[in-house]
Amino acid sequence: MAQRKTVAEQIALAKEDIKQGENKLKLLLQREKEQECKARNHRLCSRGGYLESKLPETITLMDEQYYTFLEKTLLTDHARRILSGLTRNNAAAPTPKPAEAQTQPNNPTTPKHTAETKAPETE
Repeated sequence: MAQRKTVAEQIALAKEDIKQGENKLKLLLQREKEQECKARNHRLCSRGGYLESKLPETITLMDEQYYTFLEKTLLTDHARRILSGLTRNNAAAPTPKPAEAQTQPNNPTTPKHTAETKAPETE
């Protein structure tokens, strides 16, 4: 015959369950933060590597020179129009969930060029 637990024992078990749940939540939140950090690091490294592969001259620049180059090239009206067009296209498409993003191939060396992203031809 199973013994009945007293109310005090039931309270102690409930408190233990709550403590275990809180610890599990902390671990899951920490794991989520680590995944976000790894995804950010991967994104920054792959994008920076892609830029250096297309503009190898930037490798020898000092940090201040590199930032000046980026500011003078990326903060132009032309660059902002391109970015605006791309972000407008992204707003229309649903954003992938983290699990979907991991299953999609990541090949930054073969970007899809559209008419919006190509520089205008000079005559």
